[in-house]
Amino acid sequence: MSQTIALSQLDLGRQATLRSYPPAGAAFLRLREMGLLPGTRLTLVRTAPLGDPLEIEVRGYRLSLRRADADSILVEPVSPA
Repeated sequence: MSQTIALSQLDLGRQATLRSYPPAGAAFLRLREMGLLPGTRLTLVRTAPLGDPLEIEVRGYRLSLRRADADSILVEPVSPA
Protein backbone atom coordinates (compact mmCIF):
# COMPACT_ATOMS: atom_id res chain seq x y z
CA MET A 1 0.00 0.00 0.00
CA SER A 2 1.27 3.50 -0.89
CA GLN A 3 1.46 6.26 1.64
CA THR A 4 -1.37 8.74 1.92
CA ILE A 5 -0.88 12.38 1.04
CA ALA A 6 -3.08 15.46 1.04
CA LEU A 7 -5.08 15.91 -2.15
CA SER A 8 -3.43 19.32 -2.54
CA GLN A 9 -0.04 17.55 -2.86
CA LEU A 10 -1.12 15.23 -5.70
CA ASP A 11 0.67 15.78 -9.03
CA LEU A 12 -1.36 17.14 -11.94
CA GLY A 13 -2.91 14.40 -14.05
CA ARG A 14 -2.31 11.77 -11.38
CA GLN A 15 -5.04 9.43 -10.17
CA ALA A 16 -5.61 8.62 -6.53
CA THR A 17 -8.03 6.82 -4.27
CA LEU A 18 -9.71 8.87 -1.57
CA ARG A 19 -8.88 7.48 1.88
CA SER A 20 -10.31 9.95 4.42
CA TYR A 21 -11.40 13.48 5.25
CA PRO A 22 -12.73 15.22 8.36
CA PRO A 23 -16.04 13.69 9.46
CA ALA A 24 -17.56 17.07 10.37
CA GLY A 25 -18.10 20.36 8.63
CA ALA A 26 -20.52 21.66 6.03
CA ALA A 27 -17.98 21.42 3.19
CA PHE A 28 -17.28 17.75 3.85
CA LEU A 29 -20.97 16.91 4.24
CA ARG A 30 -21.50 18.42 0.80
CA LEU A 31 -18.62 16.38 -0.66
CA ARG A 32 -20.18 13.17 0.68
CA GLU A 33 -23.52 14.14 -0.84
CA MET A 34 -21.78 14.59 -4.22
CA GLY A 35 -20.35 11.06 -4.06
CA LEU A 36 -16.83 11.78 -2.85
CA LEU A 37 -16.57 8.81 -0.48
CA PRO A 38 -13.60 6.81 0.84
CA GLY A 39 -12.50 4.38 -1.85
CA THR A 40 -13.55 6.67 -4.71
CA ARG A 41 -11.04 7.10 -7.54
CA LEU A 42 -10.29 10.68 -8.60
CA THR A 43 -7.89 12.56 -10.87
CA LEU A 44 -6.34 15.97 -10.26
CA VAL A 45 -7.13 17.75 -13.54
CA ARG A 46 -5.72 21.24 -13.00
CA THR A 47 -5.10 24.09 -10.62
CA ALA A 48 -5.85 27.77 -11.04
CA PRO A 49 -2.86 29.99 -11.93
CA LEU A 50 -2.33 31.00 -8.31
CA GLY A 51 -2.90 27.45 -7.04
CA ASP A 52 -6.42 27.87 -5.70
CA PRO A 53 -8.89 26.28 -6.45
CA LEU A 54 -8.06 22.75 -7.61
CA GLU A 55 -10.16 20.88 -10.15
CA ILE A 56 -10.65 17.13 -9.80
CA GLU A 57 -12.52 14.60 -11.88
CA VAL A 58 -14.61 12.15 -9.88
CA ARG A 59 -17.38 9.78 -11.00
CA GLY A 60 -17.49 11.32 -14.49
CA TYR A 61 -17.83 14.97 -13.51
CA ARG A 62 -15.46 17.77 -12.55
CA LEU A 63 -15.42 19.44 -9.17
CA SER A 64 -13.51 22.49 -7.93
CA LEU A 65 -12.22 22.53 -4.37
CA ARG A 66 -10.53 25.18 -2.29
CA ARG A 67 -6.92 24.34 -1.49
CA ALA A 68 -7.73 24.64 2.24
CA ASP A 69 -10.32 21.86 1.86
CA ALA A 70 -7.98 19.77 -0.32
CA ASP A 71 -5.34 20.02 2.44
CA SER A 72 -7.70 18.05 4.72
CA ILE A 73 -8.52 15.28 2.24
CA LEU A 74 -6.17 12.29 2.32
CA VAL A 75 -5.63 10.26 -0.84
CA GLU A 76 -3.49 7.32 -1.88
CA PRO A 77 -1.85 7.89 -5.28
CA VAL A 78 -2.43 5.10 -7.80
CA SER A 79 0.78 3.51 -9.02
CA PRO A 80 1.40 4.14 -12.73
CA ALA A 81 0.71 1.06 -14.83
